[in-house]
Amino acid sequence: MSDSAESEDPSLVRKAYRTVTPGYRGREDVEMNLIGWSLFLGLVVLLVPLLPFLIVVWLVGKVLDAVVPSEE
Repeated sequence: MSDSAESEDPSLVRKAYRTVTPGYRGREDVEMNLIGWSLFLGLVVLLVPLLPFLIVVWLVGKVLDAVVPSEE
């Protein structure tokens, strides 16, 4: 391999650069937390009234599995 091929390799770093930019310190994202909680509470309001119907469907499925023999 020639010297010119080695010097053109983009994966090798020739010089380390220093920065004057201060480091980033993370902060809590209150806005996104509010959106997340709003979506969660909206889903709870929609799904809690459906919970009795889901339980009935689940129970009917369990009863049918117990009564009707499976063909295994």
